[in-house]
Amino acid sequence: MKLSAKGRYAVMAICDLATSTDGRPVALAEIAERQDISLSYLEQLFAKLRRAGVVKSVRGPGGGYLPARPLKEITIASIVAAVEQTDAAEKPVPVSEQKPVTHDLWEQLGNQVHWFLKRVSVADVLGGEVPGAVGKAANDDPRAQPLAAD
Repeated sequence: MKLSAKGRYAVMAICDLATSTDGRPVALAEIAERQDISLSYLEQLFAKLRRAGVVKSVRGPGGGYLPARPLKEITIASIVAAVEQTDAAEKPVPVSEQKPVTHDLWEQLGNQVHWFLKRVSVADVLGGEVPGAVGKAANDDPRAQPLAAD
């Protein structure tokens, strides 16, 4: 799984949205100001998040965005995947068929990142319940242990 600044900004914005809403839609301008993120950049991210079903938009006066599902059901992996999607035309074309010697290393690291992020919800982050976090007994949380079958 690719994790770039785009994915990190999207997670920050969704966490901000989740803590700012009291049942009313939140304007992107509010999130942009609080998180110091460009409004036009947030608009691009939220368009992708809306298409992926992570958020829903409300039009008109007092409009903005709301989480599309309960926070426990929105995983960090789903947020990152929504904004990191690339078109086939954007994917790099391999120069040769031979894989670099480190290919498997980076591929497995990406798989571990994805495995972890799909087990962490927005509710977990906001509640300070991230598996394996400092002060938490990682051995006591089954979400923090990779599964051979995954």
